[in-house]
Amino acid sequence: MIRFLFRFLGFWLMAGAFVALVVDGTRSIAATDIVFTSAARTWFSLSPGTLELAQAKVIALSPVAWTAVVNPLLNLPLFFLLGLVGVICLAIGRVPARSPFEAT
Repeated sequence: MIRFLFRFLGFWLMAGAFVALVVDGTRSIAATDIVFTSAARTWFSLSPGTLELAQAKVIALSPVAWTAVVNPLLNLPLFFLLGLVGVICLAIGRVPARSPFEAT
């Protein structure tokens, strides 16, 4: 059951990464320059209050964690971040290969 949830989440994240890649590609074609939308910009446009709340909580725990870990991750292109997390979820939820010598 847990594997199914990881695979389900992984496929949705990969679909989101593909949509973000198409949006960035469309914007790049329209601007005749390479345009990437960062995860922070997308998060801020969807819900600025939660981004500020998350930033305040992480900085309260450790200011170094925000500047060294979270901020660089949020500055990655959205399609890359979603794809990376999606691949990790799919790897966690993968069904192990059956051995040809295993009794069924």
